Amino acid sequence: MSSSAGDTQAIEHLKEAIAAGKHWYLALLEAIKLWTSPEEDYKGRHYRYLIDNEAFDWLVLAERLCEEVDGLIPENELIALLFFDRPPIELTKDEFRELVGKAKYQAYLNYLYGVLVEQILLLAIAEEVRKRKRALGLVKDGGVIDEAYRRIYGATQQELIARFRKEKHYPKRKSMSLTEVNEFTYWLFKQRLKGSDKSCVASDTQKALVKLHHYMGLKNHKVS
Repeated sequence: MSSSAGDTQAIEHLKEAIAAGKHWYLALLEAIKLWTSPEEDYKGRHYRYLIDNEAFDWLVLAERLCEEVDGLIPENELIALLFFDRPPIELTKDEFRELVGKAKYQAYLNYLYGVLVEQILLLAIAEEVRKRKRALGLVKDGGVIDEAYRRIYGATQQELIARFRKEKHYPKRKSMSLTEVNEFTYWLFKQRLKGSDKSCVASDTQKALVKLHHYMGLKNHKVS
């Protein structure tokens, strides 16, 4: 069961809108606008939709809501959305913002820049490190990730994870769940904003956006 009246309203709206003939994707975005819980436990799984009360992972909520209308959504369209972030209907940024609401849209942008773009930045820097090593005749990739972390954040991955968990009062574990990885990435993003000058932050972000556009070449909408 959902933990708030807003969540219940969101689920009811989704079911009723689809039953009335509205396209499931539009109904889903409207339901997302109504949803209120930042996280919940449902069917043995913990869902966290809002990271650090700021960054909204809307596809996790989309997955959760779509479970409520299982069988009513074309499987190929659902897979394309949840696994490849390819919606069945292309909307403008303004249309998307209107459907999910201004607050959730802003939180989505926080997630976009603070998690997705930050992950792409790390990949871009790691690629630069790897190319430089190969240019020097070093074919092994050992240490590439840690060097990328040092270049961006000034410490190794494990050192940063230890600091993150200490700050968040999380227990030490050998592995990280996807939820914790995303939270860690958002924490890294905020550390970078605090520890770098504005021009460096802007340059790194632009580098990551260029790489993100490359990875999302099949998509036509512009990230902003």
